Amino acid sequence: MHIHAYSWLGEKALFDRDALRRPPDRPRPPVTPEDQEYHRHLVDAFRRSELPPLETAHWLLKAPGLIRETFEEPKDAAAWLGRQLTEHAPGFHSQQEADTARLAHLVATAADTLTHGGDVSVGFYAGRTSFLSLALVTCSPNRFAPGVPCPRGNGR
Repeated sequence: MHIHAYSWLGEKALFDRDALRRPPDRPRPPVTPEDQEYHRHLVDAFRRSELPPLETAHWLLKAPGLIRETFEEPKDAAAWLGRQLTEHAPGFHSQQEADTARLAHLVATAADTLTHGGDVSVGFYAGRTSFLSLALVTCSPNRFAPGVPCPRGNGR
């Protein structure tokens, strides 16, 4: 098992568009070649979109280029999360969200969750209209999406 890190900072209004954040449904029978082509187009658009998926494990369906870093050890992945939180905390909408003790607790909880094979996803308002999403996703296998192969194809 290893862990992929993902991050996204963008407009909250875009983040709130749930339909863009889920993989497309397969076309219902009878399926025409046009339906298949359109579905392939939707899948490709979902894969290339940097917008965080609704389900954390679905990051693994996204293009490999969206992976920010990969870690072998949960503590290293949690440290990455800590660095991201520290870097972005001054821009958090709420001072309570930016509280260092709270952020340290998030990092410790993330390390524990990853150690037990879980995924971690956190999000924060940044400024008036922006949103920061950070995710750490276990891979090869993922507990919530065991059939999804590693996006890097080589297990790393």
